[in-house]
Formats: sequence, structure tokens, C-alpha cells
Amino acid sequence: MSLAREYLLVDGYNIIHAWDELWSLSEISLESARQKLLDIMSNYQGFNSKVTVIVVFDGYLVKGSIGSVEKYENIYVVFTKEAETADHYIEKTVTRMPKEVKIRVATSDGLEQIIILGNGATRISARELKLEVEASNKAMREEFIENRPPKNNLLMDNLDHKTRKQLEKMRRQK
Repeated sequence: MSLAREYLLVDGYNIIHAWDELWSLSEISLESARQKLLDIMSNYQGFNSKVTVIVVFDGYLVKGSIGSVEKYENIYVVFTKEAETADHYIEKTVTRMPKEVKIRVATSDGLEQIIILGNGATRISARELKLEVEASNKAMREEFIENRPPKNNLLMDNLDHKTRKQLEKMRRQK
């Protein structure tokens, strides 16, 4: 993983339990909730390409887990090893990063927020991350609509609203 200018570390299970739609989904299938969070964060990173997103999940209670770091689409996914919490992994990562790198940690865990702030990172609550993701999605939609090609490359598709209305009025007067 090359050194980016900005990192966003996401405490996966903390976010799943904080966002209503992910919490509801986790009640049915935790794997589906994880997958949905990864898809959401991948879309977010795709629009915010200067940010390296790392989603961390606890392997704390998984017997024999050696931990893993995987690439999922354009983000990194970490499953911690047995007896290591996501909080501990995030703390270690924050302290190992050079001070000139901007690091934000998404968690609503109050104690974790205090610890990461003391190590030079900034915190973002689950609610704030949700608002950021929603704003990013809205900007993506607007950019897509603004830049989408005309349907059939018709003259009408390339005219401003006022001219289209005038031509339509002329057409209907026949």
C-alpha cells in the first residue's frame, strides 16, 4: 500500500451498528451488512479518490484468526487477528503513520476517539461519515446528470430550455 496524503480508517462493526439500514441488515445477515458497508465505502472512495479508505473489522473473538488485509475494489479491508480489536489495530496504525499524513478515523466509540485524537488523527463520528457519504452520493448523481451524453444526440437535446419551449410551441401550431 503506497503512502497516500489522506487516510480514512473505518471501524467497520461500529459503523454497521450505528447506521440504521446496516444494523437492520446485520440482524438478518452480518455478512450482508459487511458487504453493503464495503460497497458504500468503495463508492465513496471512487468519488473521493485522494482518500485511501481502510475498513477494519474485529477478528477479536474468531478462534485461530491470523488476520488479513485484502483489497476490495478500490479500498482496503482488514480483519484483525484473534485477540486484537479493531480499536487496537486502528490505534497501532495511527501511531505508525508519519505525522504529515492526514488520518481520519470513523467511529462513534468515545474512548477510541480520545485515543486517536491524542495520536494526531482526527475523528469523524458514524453520523458525520453518513452525512459525508450522502453528500458524496448526491454530488456523484449531479455530476453524472450534468455530464451524461444526450439520449439520441438530437438537436432538441442540445438546446436550452427556452429555445426548446419556443420550438415546441411552433411545432404544435401547425
